[in-house]
Amino acid sequence: MTGPIDGVRVVPLRRIPDDRGATLHMLRADDPHFERFGEIYFSAIVPGVVKGWRRHSRLTMNLAVPIGSIRLAMYDDREGSRTRGSIMAIEIGEANYQLVTVPPGVWNGFKGLGAAPSLVANCATEPHDPSEVARCDPFANQIPYDWSARYG
Repeated sequence: MTGPIDGVRVVPLRRIPDDRGATLHMLRADDPHFERFGEIYFSAIVPGVVKGWRRHSRLTMNLAVPIGSIRLAMYDDREGSRTRGSIMAIEIGEANYQLVTVPPGVWNGFKGLGAAPSLVANCATEPHDPSEVARCDPFANQIPYDWSARYG
């Protein structure tokens, strides 16, 4: 099933261009969707490469792509979730600048798009803790998602 996943939020972000470049907003402490601050980190991803799958047990991810473009895929296998079994995929990046919030328990991964590397920013609600993240191979797993297909 393809569609929205409970707890996933997509918020359009401001990009303020001028002749010197641009200012790109991501997340403010007074935003209604701000939960808390744990850590900010960046992931660079090469075009055509898939990073994933990962699932956090406590951490909420707040993702934005200020440089390049990715396809973010999510899969809900949370017990008791009304969207259990749903897949949600969205392209985010310079041309579609948005903040995507991924709640704990939702599998997620992303694929670099375009011709140049992309930069993914994550403002996480917790500092990284390897004991609270599960990982699985993006191509050999139980998640019914085809990274070669184009999902909307």
